[in-house]
Amino acid sequence: MTERVLTPGQIADFKEKLKEEEREQGTIEKYLRDIQSFMTWMNGRPVSKEQVTRWKEHLRISGCQPVTVNGKLSALNKFFSFVGWTDCRAKYLRLQRRLFRCIEKELNRQEYLRLLETAHKEGRKRLALLMETICATGIRVSEVQYITVEAARAGRAEISLKGKIRTILLPGKLCRKLLKYAGKQKTVSGEIFLTRNRKGLSRRQIWAEMKSLCAKAGVAASKVFPHNLRHLFARTFYRVSRDITKLADVLGHSSIETTRVYLISSGIEHARQLEQLCLIC
Repeated sequence: MTERVLTPGQIADFKEKLKEEEREQGTIEKYLRDIQSFMTWMNGRPVSKEQVTRWKEHLRISGCQPVTVNGKLSALNKFFSFVGWTDCRAKYLRLQRRLFRCIEKELNRQEYLRLLETAHKEGRKRLALLMETICATGIRVSEVQYITVEAARAGRAEISLKGKIRTILLPGKLCRKLLKYAGKQKTVSGEIFLTRNRKGLSRRQIWAEMKSLCAKAGVAASKVFPHNLRHLFARTFYRVSRDITKLADVLGHSSIETTRVYLISSGIEHARQLEQLCLIC
């Protein structure tokens, strides 16, 4: 059998395939980063199921969390399917469903409000409004581009991602704030959140701007990133509606199992629930 050796050309072709599938830019970057990591570890050696299994073990003993290992394997297995090396795909590590979230990574409402207050105090109105928009609608950071003047006027945004189109309702108060901000920026149509050069904000820029608030807001940097605003929206929405199916639709999830991950309670809340059982004499 011909030896299988990873090449930059294969990775480039795989990248184009992911673009054709309309994968999010962040997802594409992660897949390519994980495949490149495996390629570097292989150092020119032929690819085989045994080598992939050794890499999986290498990641595990190097201190990678099981969920991280599985994420890397997911990227690699998809790549192997693309190039026709299906016999090289490795099995994932078996994980027990998490019962609660790590408190060090969970952003709560009070911390969110402190981030907003800090942004306003520093005169960073765009950042404050952007965080409110993500947190009040549950959109992904890659979907910020769909928050347009037209959407604010209509009270809804049509989001097209991963070959699916869904409608996101925008709260009336948020629409008024968006239109007021757009008016001051002299934005009469199209995207509302723009750079000085009138270009859309990148994922990295949004991430970096949020991180810059941490110290003054007194919020741990481990909790501050755009996707955590989406998590806060999901938990708050579910507390009000108690309808996980509707929440899945709002978030754009194909599977309710994905939505369940957003609703895992914190360790502190889990401990409080155990105390309420009153089973210790």
